Amino acid sequence: MRRADRLFRIVQCMRGGRLVTARGPAERLEVTPRTIYRDVADLMASGVPIEGEAGVGYVLREGHHLPPLMFTASEVTALVAGARLLRAWGGAEMAASAEEALVKIEAVLPEKARAQAARVSVHAFGLPEMSPRVRELIDVLETATEARQRLNLDYADAGGLASRRVVRPLGLWFWGKVWTLVAWCELRSDFRMFRLDRIREVVPGERFREEKGRTMRDFLRAEACEEAVTDRGPETGEP
Repeated sequence: MRRADRLFRIVQCMRGGRLVTARGPAERLEVTPRTIYRDVADLMASGVPIEGEAGVGYVLREGHHLPPLMFTASEVTALVAGARLLRAWGGAEMAASAEEALVKIEAVLPEKARAQAARVSVHAFGLPEMSPRVRELIDVLETATEARQRLNLDYADAGGLASRRVVRPLGLWFWGKVWTLVAWCELRSDFRMFRLDRIREVVPGERFREEKGRTMRDFLRAEACEEAVTDRGPETGEP
């Protein structure tokens, strides 16, 4: 990691007005506390409003804003391209947020970086499959996943056969044309993937606690060990 990037990360660790000791940033950045002490001293000498001392902890005074010079040309490209992709293929709320993010990115960038953003040649256009209903459904599922909220699904397989499921949403995957919900299905007692365009109705239910063997990490581990666990059968179809 470049030293400039490390300094940036150290300041980020101090945001929020909380007392931060050197041990936390040192573990995250995989350096010694002595390196953090030296870096913080350099940040303070350069005018960053950090208060505190080695062995006690540091606090970043409120109101400090990092200059937008930390973005490299490739980072600007990634930010603009990512926002455009979400604007075209994300949920309704995601699309609106991506649009607002593009405006803010352009507003805070210095002139040279702003010109770089304008030259980004990556564009995305909406697909017929991205109907208003699917966009709204993405937002509902994303919110339920974040809140760890069970979902009652009215789902139809590739042949149109309907079923009712209670699932624990774990994440959303985009396959370039369709979105799928990765979930723990309580009916099957196993992981399943559900195509969003086949979900007829979704009703949020009670919250659930994360349990060993039923998390996204477990799904990814099982996916790596056994391809069949993704169930490319009646529930998902081929994305």
